[in-house]
Amino acid sequence: MLDLVKAETERIESRFLEPACGNGNFLAEVLKRKLGTVVNRYAKSQAEYGFYAVLAVSSIYGIDILEDNAGSCRERLFGVFNDFYRETYKTDTPAECAASVRYILGKNIVWGDALDLKRVDGSGEAIVFCEWSPLAAFNVQRRDFRFDSLTFGDLPLFSDNGEKVMFPTPVKDDYPPSHYLEVMNNG
Repeated sequence: MLDLVKAETERIESRFLEPACGNGNFLAEVLKRKLGTVVNRYAKSQAEYGFYAVLAVSSIYGIDILEDNAGSCRERLFGVFNDFYRETYKTDTPAECAASVRYILGKNIVWGDALDLKRVDGSGEAIVFCEWSPLAAFNVQRRDFRFDSLTFGDLPLFSDNGEKVMFPTPVKDDYPPSHYLEVMNNG
């Protein structure tokens, strides 16, 4: 199935959402392909590798209605990340990089119901996803979007034919840029 969108799985910043992620079977395979691209392009520089590997993780999103599945998915994706790091540099992921990845996975893999677009943690709140955009000097910019604003609208998100498209409005976009190793300290 991933071979049908092979080029997108190899683009580090291309975003993937699995609305019923389970323990992460699909997302783990996407992450492996993305990290393979990172290794091929950036392994000679550990700093660049770290930045782009974290960026690859930040482009993966999942929702599951079962809390344990969402947690298992986060752990599985972190394991994929750490295995690639260990294979590339013969050491575990540095603590600050591991903390950033875990923080991002905590934001991007959500315990929620993709059908009613809400969290199922008892809060009844809308599902919110963070967009992590790369900036210069290993920085990222975070913006938060409600899932329902990304999925339901009168206009499509994308068009190949020049039609008008929807531009989602973030629910929060005033996060200051932060270094990729410090994302957990910024909101």
